[in-house]
Amino acid sequence: MTRLAPYRPPAPKPRSLAGAFASALFGARDVLSLLPASAYETFIGRAPSGKRPIFIVNHPHLVRRVLVENVANYPKSDLMVGALSPLVGDGMFISGGETWARQRAMIDPAFAHMRIKTAFAQMAEAVGAFESRLDAAAAEPRVLDEEMTRLTADIVFRTIFSEPIEGEHASVVFHAFAEFQNNVPQIERDAVLETEPWQKIETPARVLEMCAVIRERLGMMIDRRLESGERRADIAGDVIAARDPDTGDAFTREELIDQIAVFFLAGHETSASALTWALFVLSQTPEALTRIREEVAAVAGDGPILFQHVRALGFTRNVFREVLRLYPPVSFITRIALEDDEIGGQAIPSGSLVVVSPWLIHRHRKFWRRPEIFDPDRFLPGRQTKISTLAYLPFGLGPRVCSGASFATTESVLIMASVARRYEIETLNPGRVAPVGKLTTRPKEPIRMRFARR
Repeated sequence: MTRLAPYRPPAPKPRSLAGAFASALFGARDVLSLLPASAYETFIGRAPSGKRPIFIVNHPHLVRRVLVENVANYPKSDLMVGALSPLVGDGMFISGGETWARQRAMIDPAFAHMRIKTAFAQMAEAVGAFESRLDAAAAEPRVLDEEMTRLTADIVFRTIFSEPIEGEHASVVFHAFAEFQNNVPQIERDAVLETEPWQKIETPARVLEMCAVIRERLGMMIDRRLESGERRADIAGDVIAARDPDTGDAFTREELIDQIAVFFLAGHETSASALTWALFVLSQTPEALTRIREEVAAVAGDGPILFQHVRALGFTRNVFREVLRLYPPVSFITRIALEDDEIGGQAIPSGSLVVVSPWLIHRHRKFWRRPEIFDPDRFLPGRQTKISTLAYLPFGLGPRVCSGASFATTESVLIMASVARRYEIETLNPGRVAPVGKLTTRPKEPIRMRFARR
């Protein structure tokens, strides 16, 4: 087994507390660059600035207090609800309480279509279309984040509607979502630091327009299905057929768009983020790329990569797990305290913004050895400690944990294995690559990559 050379993937350099405070006032707008060095060592701390109390909870046992043990007191934050509601309405991703419980009960059958054996053929078809598109481009430079967004959206679109997302329809949705994510105000520094609890933040007209574009396209697909009367065994079919267990009522058209938008958003954006970072890291670590190629050759030979092969690609899966540690798709899980509470001896007043940060927890110096270094072998049996196992939450925790974790892992391992076997990959602007915390952990500027057939 080839030992990997130490590699530190790009990340903001932690600042002193004074430097981070100065940046918050005068400089950096990205929240990742505002985190002080002390945040990577403390278990719970209060941010030194902000119009509302802001607490960062890092220790796994304290995280359980927020996301599991007293979850009713910590719904999705007003900032996250405000950011996403124009896109997903009152969909399951941001709804809470009885509304969330009703929606979850109604659409539970739809989650069956995110089970891997059901979805794997659609994943493989989408990967084949992706490879054909790359092959036709003859090693022309591509924007990596756009390619991964398009691929993962195609996979989830096939899973939702049993057909690919193609042509102009695809381009409109991709560009609308990119513009939405880049301009939604609730995730910017000023929104976090300069707003009172539950203060309404005006959503710019352009962001609302992009949300309307996405919802219109999804609505067109739903209308086509409703008008046809066709009953397909897919997510859209199950959501349309869903009935309230108490009243027998179906979702209205707008509610159908809400729920399909949730599946579309959650089903492609986090995977696209993780795959963007995975392929970038592999382009910078030739030893890891070689090990994946050797593993794929040993497991699948020259034939198609099948479902049973993906399950046997242990090193490839550990590369993905390590990338999720270094670049968790959701850097910050934000909750708002409905009532006064106490966490780890710290009084939490009602209205406080409580932040659980996978970014910080995954890089915490008390939980991980050399946390800034890319080391997929840290996930080998016997290498993980009990605390590092608890300090790993790329898909969240508790009743709101991501239901598509296995789906995302399988599609990502399949894509990584397929790309590694078929292409030489070269990042053309590696010195300019840096992460920022948007709705997901994204590159600050586009990563330009060349895929050349081997």
